[in-house]
Amino acid sequence: MNAVPSIIYLSVEQVAARYNVSKDTIWRWRRDGDLPKPVKLGGRTSRWRLSDIEAWEAQCPCGFVTMFGFTLPSHT
Repeated sequence: MNAVPSIIYLSVEQVAARYNVSKDTIWRWRRDGDLPKPVKLGGRTSRWRLSDIEAWEAQCPCGFVTMFGFTLPSHT
């Protein structure tokens, strides 16, 4: 019987792909406090819980892009 894992972990590469940014950007967001803390799995291995990422996305007031200060160009 195949059990579905209750916790899904994402690597920095997977988180970067989710937002179409570089790994360096993910670590900068983390360092600046703009992304949830990853879980240390041992040694130098860090992963983000998918549930933490989804909860963080859900709390962004107007979607992901507004969280990082992006603005839409004004049409005048």
